[in-house]
Amino acid sequence: MIDDVKVTESIVDRYFKEFSERTEVDVAIAGAGPAGLVAGRYLAEKGHEVVIFERKLSPGGGMWGGGMGYPVVVLQESSVEEIKKVGVEVEESKNGYYTADSILSVAKLLSSAIDAGVRVFNITTVEDVLYEEDKINGVVINSSAIDAAGLHVDPITIRSKATIDATGHDAEVCSVVEEKAGKLDTEQGEVMGEKSMWAEMGERTVVENTQEVFPGLWVTGMCANAVMGAPRMGPIFGGMLLSGKRAAELINSSL
Repeated sequence: MIDDVKVTESIVDRYFKEFSERTEVDVAIAGAGPAGLVAGRYLAEKGHEVVIFERKLSPGGGMWGGGMGYPVVVLQESSVEEIKKVGVEVEESKNGYYTADSILSVAKLLSSAIDAGVRVFNITTVEDVLYEEDKINGVVINSSAIDAAGLHVDPITIRSKATIDATGHDAEVCSVVEEKAGKLDTEQGEVMGEKSMWAEMGERTVVENTQEVFPGLWVTGMCANAVMGAPRMGPIFGGMLLSGKRAAELINSSL
């Protein structure tokens, strides 16, 4: 016999047990797109406790839709091994590029991160940061439903040794830091906003721009280019994977 109330108890008990175990972590990541998932996996494999907060129902960022809804993504040769590591089959196209199924890629990136020990909490928005003694020491979160409804409900806080903004084009965490904590540690000192499409330049700069932009706060993926005012790159995703790996390397060496 199925008892509806016991079903509820099972959900609530497990959720709050897992959540309460992660109010203080090594790394908190805002955004479960490809860069955030790769960064999380590498850091978890190094033994760090990692939590990712994803504002949407489904993790994966912009990778799900491939190009214009066609579920295929393109990767350059230098990044092919990164997607193969998680079990995604890659095909070489007739023009020398490499392609992968976008849906499979998201599924494998997500499952590999979870298998490594990353805990992903979806429908959770990072709306602010924990700013203490001139350093970012965590994130302030709220229910995405509360955020979308515009309700005046106070958020809660997660403490972390390192924080990653992997929120993509909008660079949401960096924008909050710029507004409330002060200038970013970049040449511009502010979120510049992404430029128009130029895949060749965007794929190169997304890795170069992966860095610590404020004490305790790193950027990865499209967020890195948005902060630095670099171009977007469309449905080619190799740079996202390499940027996530780079962020993990930088943070691992700092912890």
